[in-house]
Amino acid sequence: MARVTGSHLICEALKLEGVKNVFALAGDHILPLLDVMADQDFRIIDTRHEQAAVHMADAWSRITEQPGVCMYTTPGFANAIPGLTNAMHTEAPVISIAGSADMHDLGRGAQQEIEQVAMAAPVTKASLMVSDVKRIPEFIARAMRLAFSGRRGPVHLTIPIDVQERGVEREEVAFTAPDAYRAKTAILADPAGVRQAIAILREAKKPLLIAGSAAGYTLSGNALQRFVETTRLPVLTEEQSRGLIPDDHPYAFGFFERGLNRAAAKVRDADVVVLLGRKQDFTIGFCRPPNVAGDARLIQIDPSPAEIGRNRGVAVGLVGDVPSILDQMTKEASSHAWKELPWLDELRAARSEQAVWAEDLARSTMPMHALFVHKTLKSLLRPDDCLVFDGGDFCHFGRLFLPALKPKRWLYVSSLGMLGSSLPSALAAKLAYPDSRVFMLTGDGAFGFNGMEFDTAVRHKLNIVAFLGNDAAWGIDRQIQLGLYGRPVATELLQARYDQVVVGLGGYGQFVENPEDLEPALQRALAAGRPALLNVAVQRAISPRAEAAIGRRKAAAAAK
Repeated sequence: MARVTGSHLICEALKLEGVKNVFALAGDHILPLLDVMADQDFRIIDTRHEQAAVHMADAWSRITEQPGVCMYTTPGFANAIPGLTNAMHTEAPVISIAGSADMHDLGRGAQQEIEQVAMAAPVTKASLMVSDVKRIPEFIARAMRLAFSGRRGPVHLTIPIDVQERGVEREEVAFTAPDAYRAKTAILADPAGVRQAIAILREAKKPLLIAGSAAGYTLSGNALQRFVETTRLPVLTEEQSRGLIPDDHPYAFGFFERGLNRAAAKVRDADVVVLLGRKQDFTIGFCRPPNVAGDARLIQIDPSPAEIGRNRGVAVGLVGDVPSILDQMTKEASSHAWKELPWLDELRAARSEQAVWAEDLARSTMPMHALFVHKTLKSLLRPDDCLVFDGGDFCHFGRLFLPALKPKRWLYVSSLGMLGSSLPSALAAKLAYPDSRVFMLTGDGAFGFNGMEFDTAVRHKLNIVAFLGNDAAWGIDRQIQLGLYGRPVATELLQARYDQVVVGLGGYGQFVENPEDLEPALQRALAAGRPALLNVAVQRAISPRAEAAIGRRKAAAAAK
């Protein structure tokens, strides 16, 4: 009989799920596990901060549709909590594994003891303690099932160091194949509900489809594209759905962000709104008037029944796998003739007006406007390039200007608004797409959270190119302060040489002030053969997103 340890069982259970990449930061309570992993077919991407490890696992899981596994020791687990919080908002199937002191010492003031399971519970789908070495495969299977079921999200496992080291006869441990504990068959909707949804859309004069995160639980946009081309209905995409249908498709109207996209703002005029894996949350005004018209009818398709009609009743609610339900709807819709609606011309006009506005701002000036930087990048983009945005005004301009052309290649900050995820996410994207170019876009404020991960990029040869818009400020917050209170408070920064930081870590860096120097600098960064950062001095320009935030708050104050 073969004797193995708990660490061997963890590795075997992860291998059953096809896990090959693990994002980690070494520490006392996971050293036994790391030692066993080093002798097996795992690639360990070791980061400089545990939050970055979670962000990398988060982005990896959403890009690849595979589990994102991250590991750390007890104090490192405390550092990972913000990343897990963010992963709940991105709906990423992340498996968080933390070691701890020996099981028999917990509750007695053990080394570095904290209540890991209780700490993770509010920011994960489940948080579990593994106390029995023989049950390790069971707990990992349970974590995988929970992470991928319904609305996706992270699951945490605490596995004490003595459980990792404990020996057991391999034959005494039961493993189950993933397809036996995690069903992958499509969950379809009631055909009567599908017929009702199509009947409503047939009557609509101003319908609008909005594809959200749960519509993007797929590597292909074929289902969405077939439905749109059959019905000729307009669609906007967001979060994991970006690129499922390319922004240059005749029925696609870009990014659903009402403060950044004038076509998206016209959701208020729609008479039928179809939420495809899209929540009724604050970013759409909870689907309440005037954000969505009071007499508009809602059709909501979601993998979670808890999301149907959450803040406003729906005319039709369909629960199941969004792409599979779209195939059902396409089949039903194909029995009818569909014509382009005049409504499409309204949306196209809004898009054209915004393009003219953006082109005017993208002129060559000094300091550069953010849109000039994004225009320069856009002129060199290829269809298979990957764009990763952080938050803030510099990136908001990029999100309204730069297109999503392929699935899983246009990532941005989550609905949580947590800054600092772009660099770790870009590294995960480069790991997933080794033959594609990955461009990261960040502000100077956001860069400070995880900028040391350029060391991770250099060590693991993950050659991304970063644009840092340097306006020496927490840009969007400063603009909102000026708009509401007439002065900035605690939002000023220095025009620091972040490029020199990257050079010191072994990457390529350049400070760019003159607009005519930007494209040559980008070409040098692409040719550098190492991770690169362009530190670009930009104007303190207010984005439409910030203007919208100021307008909402002033309107709310006036209504009190």
